[in-house]
This record gives sequence, structure tokens and C-alpha cells, in this order.
Amino acid sequence: MQTLMRFMLTAFVCVSLASSGLACGPGRGFGKNRRHPKKLTPLAYKQFIPNVAEKTLGASGRYEGKITRNSERFKELTPNYNPDIIFKDEENTSADRLMTQRCKDKLNSLAISVMNQWPGVKLRVTEGWDEDGNHFDESLHYEGRAVDITTSDRDKSKYGTLSRLAVEAGFDWVYYESKAHIHCSVKAENSVAAKSGGCFPGAAFVSLQDGRRKRISDLRVGDKVLAADSQGNLVYSDFIMFMDQDVNTSRVFYVIETQEPMRRLTLTAAHLLFVLDNRTDLFGGMRAAFASSVKPGQMVLVADDLRAQLKAVTVQRIYTEEHRSSFAPVTEQGTIVVDQVLASCYAVIEDHAWAHWAFAPVRWSYRFVSYLFPIGGATANDVLKSDGIHWFSKLLYQIGTWVLDSHSLHPLGLPINSS
Repeated sequence: MQTLMRFMLTAFVCVSLASSGLACGPGRGFGKNRRHPKKLTPLAYKQFIPNVAEKTLGASGRYEGKITRNSERFKELTPNYNPDIIFKDEENTSADRLMTQRCKDKLNSLAISVMNQWPGVKLRVTEGWDEDGNHFDESLHYEGRAVDITTSDRDKSKYGTLSRLAVEAGFDWVYYESKAHIHCSVKAENSVAAKSGGCFPGAAFVSLQDGRRKRISDLRVGDKVLAADSQGNLVYSDFIMFMDQDVNTSRVFYVIETQEPMRRLTLTAAHLLFVLDNRTDLFGGMRAAFASSVKPGQMVLVADDLRAQLKAVTVQRIYTEEHRSSFAPVTEQGTIVVDQVLASCYAVIEDHAWAHWAFAPVRWSYRFVSYLFPIGGATANDVLKSDGIHWFSKLLYQIGTWVLDSHSLHPLGLPINSS
């Protein structure tokens, strides 16, 4: 009878999730590359997808400021030397090759689609990063987040289909802007949907209650990992789930390196960690910040092995690395110590407390399932496991997108100027 009750309750949970349009089983779903056997529908002249203004959250997001060669953010740009793409480079400075990693990834994907669609034809970039002020104010070209494209044969009859291919390649906003080119742009690296969220590389380590260290990629639901409570005390907290897990994709990670003791925390740009601007108030002055916004001279919190407490340590340098595989673990406390540095489990929104509150239903579900399935038979890991992006993260993203876009000051119709 007890087994039957557990089965019925599990079925009820799954049916409830399915009825809300959310998957109960594994599968990346959101953002997954799929084959499109159906015939491609070309975009019409002056059509843009999605059907909102470029700089709204539902498209490529807000303008974040011009990047120059002398600015701190210049390190956000990466050159694209893909031989399957022709860069016009009329300035002869290779500026058109510089772009954000997300823009580069989408452009490279589009280049493959173009060659598959029209053998012998290549993708051509006429405008990329703009350092000369040739676009209107707040153009995403100034941030390396926009490109204007054509085909190498400059056959205008192909541009409608090229626009559709750009949409399929994953650009966040595509506009069949003129008879001469297609305008495409992407979200900022640390914006709401630039990535699935915030992640650590799978090879990063956490500390378990039994004294062992374990790779994040090997975590199992129920593992007790080192974290911190709201008062700043080190505690061991149950690992609940992965918000996202991806073993195949390479991503750019920020490396936050400290001095005395030297620690290295590796995480994506949009992930939150805790920083202090001075030592006067260790926990009252602690705030959550995106990894991409941390600066040398600020302080982060590391686990002091001798005193079993957190210690403020100065950030010495910050740089980027590319790693294959990424994981976004969530604990009951909402915090986690990774490679001996304290970080939040959350990302995307620069408010740790709000994010922790938003994930309360996940914690309740974990406790319920753990009670329902004690050790032996099915486990919480079996029920809550979800490969790829967790359905709850997708739901929060969709709600956030709707709320912010509905309150945007930008028009939802045709933008006055897009590039």
C-alpha cells in the first residue's frame, strides 16, 4: 500500500508539471539545436524576429555602453578568424572581426548553415564592432553584439532566407533591415538569457561533510556540501539539483584569482558571488555581484580551513578561460563553496535574496520528495534529476521576460532605427 501511494503521488507531481507545459523527464529543450526538415520560411523585407524592439529583454536586451580599445570591457571582445566567413573590413583595422563570444558562436553556426543551404556560397559580414562612431547612439555595434550580413555572392534574392537561417542559428534579434544587408544582434554575456544562467565548470571542486572533495559534475542529490548560512557561518547544505548541466558545450568563464591565500574561482559572467569593498563589516557589507563586474582590489570570501570560518581575501587579478562542460548546482542554503571560495547558487538577476526566495518551491519539493522516497527504492535524485536546463529555471526566465518587456519603455512595434 505504501508503495502504491508513493507511485500515485509521483504520478500526480508529473501530471501537474506536464499540465503546466513543463517536462518531467530529461531533455535540454530550451535553446537546443534541432534539425529543421521543414521548408524554411524567408523573412519579409523589414520584418524582424522576435516581434519586439531590439533592445528589450525579449530580444537582445538593453544597451550597456560603448566599448573602445582602451576601455576595461575591451576584453569582452574576441576576434573571429573563421575561414568560412568573409569580413569586408573596409576600415582595414579588423574591427569587423571583433565581437562578443555569443555573437561569435551564433555567427559561426550561421556560416555552416549558409554553406549547407547554398554550396559554394559563404557568409559575408559587412559591419561588426564599430569603433569609429558610424552608427546611431546606443547601437549594439558599439558593444560587438551586432553584425550586418549578406551572402558572398551578394544575391539579394537570398536575403530573406538568410534572415531565416540567422533566426535558426540562434541570434537573439534578426531584422531584414535593407535591400543591402541583414542586421543581427545578441544579448550581452551577462544578460538574462545570454546563457542558460550561471555555471561552474564540471571540474571545479566542492567539499563534502565527510571530508572528501568532489567534482561538481559528480554531485548527487542529497550530497551535503560546504556552504554558508545567512549569518555567514560555514554549514553543510543538501545539494538539491542542477539548474543546468551541459557536458558538451565550451563556454567562456571568468577566473577570479585571490592573493594570500591564492584561490581561483571559475564561473560564467552572469553568475553571482559575494564581494566586499572593505573589511570593516565582513557580512553587513557583503553583497552579491556578477562575476563580470568584480574588480581587482575588491574582496571575496574564502573558507579558512584552520578556523572553519569565512575569511575576506583581496582579488588580485581577473581573466577568462574556455572550458568544456558547465554545471549550475543549487543547495538548500542557496550558497556553495567552490574551490574554497563562497559563491551564490544563482545567476542572471543581481539580487541573491530575491533569487533564493524565488526558488523556495524547489526547496519545498526537495523536502517533500526526500520524505516520500527515503533511502532505498526510488530516491530524490531519480525524481528531481533533469538533464539540461531545469524546467523551473525556464519558467522563471519566461516570467521575468514577460514582466520586464511589458514594462519596457521601448515600443513593441517597428523600431525607429535598429543598427
